[in-house]
Amino acid sequence: MLVEDESIFMHDSVMTRKRRWVLKEKRPVVTVTGSHSKTIVFGMLSLDGKQLFRQYERFDSHSFIAYLEEARKKFRKFIMIVDRATQHRSRMVKEYLQRNLETIRAEYFPVGSPGFNAVEECWRQGKCNILSNYYSSFSHLKESISQYYRTRRFNLDMKKYLLRSTE
Repeated sequence: MLVEDESIFMHDSVMTRKRRWVLKEKRPVVTVTGSHSKTIVFGMLSLDGKQLFRQYERFDSHSFIAYLEEARKKFRKFIMIVDRATQHRSRMVKEYLQRNLETIRAEYFPVGSPGFNAVEECWRQGKCNILSNYYSSFSHLKESISQYYRTRRFNLDMKKYLLRSTE
């Protein structure tokens, strides 16, 4: 069993997450790049601790299917729980899942319940660690994201997320 999610990393707001001390009389200076470049990171976590993170240029049905192909190579046969994003429920994705019914089965999280998805914690930790630094170029930011998610082991107990109370 796997949980899957996506996150957008923007190059524009790179320095806005870092807390800084500023004198009361001074106006804080926030360094931004002026760029509106973004990269999409897809992530999956399994019950046994395996993980798969990949970057794509956009979040659409084509990139989601390309990511599912990567997941099939790594996990072979699996049930994945995803949110109800339009890209997960498009006709193209439904046809892909129907063709691969023997290896992939999709289930959906309840509407408005990101707290059940352990990958959300991966995004929180990653953005805190990655976006607190300044990157002079978008390619450097993408490289840092790739390095972080390739080497970081999250060791999250997925069961605790999936069995959370809705109250």
